[in-house]
Amino acid sequence: MSITAPKINDIDPLTALKSYLSRELEAVDKVIAQNLESPVFLIPTLGRHLIFAGGKRLRPLLTLACHRLFKETADTTTGLAAAVEFIHTATLLHDDVVDESKLRRTLPTANAVWGNQASVLVGDFLFAKSFQLMIETNNFDVLRILANASASISEGEVLQLSLCHNLEAPIEYLLRIIEAKTATLFAAACQVGTLMANQQTHAAPLGNYGQNLGMAFQIVDDILDYCADPAQLGKDVGDDFREGKITLPVLLAYPSCSAAEKEILKRNFIEMNQKPNDFSIVLEILQKHHSFTKAYKLAQSFGDKAYEALQPLPSHPLKDLLSDLIKHCLIRKF
Repeated sequence: MSITAPKINDIDPLTALKSYLSRELEAVDKVIAQNLESPVFLIPTLGRHLIFAGGKRLRPLLTLACHRLFKETADTTTGLAAAVEFIHTATLLHDDVVDESKLRRTLPTANAVWGNQASVLVGDFLFAKSFQLMIETNNFDVLRILANASASISEGEVLQLSLCHNLEAPIEYLLRIIEAKTATLFAAACQVGTLMANQQTHAAPLGNYGQNLGMAFQIVDDILDYCADPAQLGKDVGDDFREGKITLPVLLAYPSCSAAEKEILKRNFIEMNQKPNDFSIVLEILQKHHSFTKAYKLAQSFGDKAYEALQPLPSHPLKDLLSDLIKHCLIRKF
């Protein structure tokens, strides 16, 4: 199966998915708001700043959708979907501190407004809240899957630190980071929604779908950091470059670069001696060596695997929407 971009006037699959699950998604937002309450004023203030700043809610949507594939409602899964969003938000708060980011979802990052200490501590609070919500499911398998995913995300962060300033790292190393930081939570979100519907036999295929969707999603994100319209991206274009973060497009270009081009990349990503016009220069190098095309083809291959994972599932409107979501993740903001 080869994924092709839908026509420009096609319905946005993410919007369609949100519409289909609007009642459940509204209930998730209520659970989130309730669990952000605290007598410590900074916790709800900082938490709401990010959580209600217009995020996609993609991960909780996956949990709800995978439940609704088999049940008429997902009412019993709203708390779990909120837990998934809390895990994701906690990692964003911590990521922005580590990366010293200044903009997310078109707004100043929490660390830019309230400082690193507050962001880290509120992130810890959200992690703790997520586990409280998990326990309420009374499902050990759900707790195990999300606990493992949380540990994997932390491992991915540390792995990424070890990749810093290594332009000769194997591509497989970077794919492992993407898997740990992003794809594992996508997979877990799908699996736990399925398990809460008592559909153990479908948990593995839907987990496989989420895993490959997450890989495709993050690879496209890495491309967009160099190519997107900043107003659409919701954060500064070139953040990865300015932070010296070696992402897939850079790693794919480096082996075929000339000696002079390699020196430019080393100066920007290893020595962190960046000059005003260097982003444009590096962008030209990456384009010259077709690294965005190579990265996009890899994202498409993961999208194909996600599509294949859905095929054994019974027919359902949500199955079609989950299939369309793959295409949406591959073409968003290009």
